Amino acid sequence: MGSLAAVKDTDVYMLLPCFIIGIMPLYLLRWKLNVLSFGEEAQTMGLNINRLRMIVIICATLMTSSCIAVSGLIGWIGLVIPHLARAVAGPDYKKLLPYAVVTGGTFLLIIDDIARCASSLEVPLGILTSILGAPFFIYLLMYSRRGWN
Repeated sequence: MGSLAAVKDTDVYMLLPCFIIGIMPLYLLRWKLNVLSFGEEAQTMGLNINRLRMIVIICATLMTSSCIAVSGLIGWIGLVIPHLARAVAGPDYKKLLPYAVVTGGTFLLIIDDIARCASSLEVPLGILTSILGAPFFIYLLMYSRRGWN
């Protein structure tokens, strides 16, 4: 289970270059990500979808692996926050990417505060994110069957 208890300033400084290297191409290519959502039709618009997919996968892997190296595995944030961000910010990646980053970080800090204040022992963050994330994800699954109208 992941935790932020042992994270120091030096860990954040080591994480920052990997995060910046990963987020910059995604931010610069955000308009192409909107076109990529069209699927194979994006290729007819002149977009090299295989190259773009590879860039997105490499950037996401770089950012995810560097964060996991610092904090450990903290589940449910990667499942719940993107759905919540898309529901609030909409499908446009110009708004969605920054909103998801800020929302995910804020959610993680709130969960960490709750974990530290809940008892004298620090509760692992993965447990709290599971307690909050599982019902929300079940709600999303039930809601998606009825439709988003």
